[in-house]
Amino acid sequence: MAGKIIWLASYPKSGNTWFRVYLSNLLRDTDEPVSINKLDRTPIASARNMFDEATGLSSAELTNDEIDNLRPDVYQSLSDEAKDYLYFKIHDAYTKLDDGRNLIPTTATKAAIYFVRNPLDVATSFAHHSNLPYDKMIAAMGNSDYAFCSKSDKLHNQLRQKLLTWSGHVESWTTPKPFPVHVMKYEEMKTNTFETFKKVTRFLGLRHTDEQILKALNFSSFEVLAEQEKKEGFKEKSQDAKYFFRKGLIGSWKEELENDLVKKIISDNEDVMKKYGYL
Repeated sequence: MAGKIIWLASYPKSGNTWFRVYLSNLLRDTDEPVSINKLDRTPIASARNMFDEATGLSSAELTNDEIDNLRPDVYQSLSDEAKDYLYFKIHDAYTKLDDGRNLIPTTATKAAIYFVRNPLDVATSFAHHSNLPYDKMIAAMGNSDYAFCSKSDKLHNQLRQKLLTWSGHVESWTTPKPFPVHVMKYEEMKTNTFETFKKVTRFLGLRHTDEQILKALNFSSFEVLAEQEKKEGFKEKSQDAKYFFRKGLIGSWKEELENDLVKKIISDNEDVMKKYGYL
């Protein structure tokens, strides 16, 4: 039996949350925008409370490795119990556990959408999100051991997420898989918005009309999201960042990154950047 989970996968700051807002607006099809703080149709796969509820265990008492060993079973159980498709945002790279199992079980998976963005723009956006200097953020993006929420001196509201390098993350999800993977470039989401979103909507098997797609896009525009965040905040924003929805532009790195940092990113990621037309 095919799995019920559709993964919305990306390296951070690559358009994943924008798409989740669009999808929530499309599926609800109401006459006003969905609140960015009520995206319950697309939770993140690393949510600690979801893990605790599914396992009946307290993840606070487990090591990161012990948690990772249980995560495939959590997703399999959620898939088995689901009556309809589930959409999960995920920042984890597509990795294997020490025992050879995939962190993301194939049997729980229906398909995946992978969002990719120019790492030069990712670096500036991610640095602001993490409140890190550009050089430290870029070093992290080139570190194969880099992970979210991995520090043991505090209890994060999310589980550890291994990101690998930026290139490693992209390749981990976009190499051939035993399930369909639809790649969405952030730049095409911005420059050819309707056609790009309509194509992925059809990939998901959703038959909404052009008018419904356009309405969902209008309700999830950057201006709407930024205004919502200013009025009510955004619970997914890092506590270190001023705003989650900061600029959302293509090419803003040109005004923010020194030449040596640009060269560092290109040196670390040249092959994958060429593959996706970023060089």
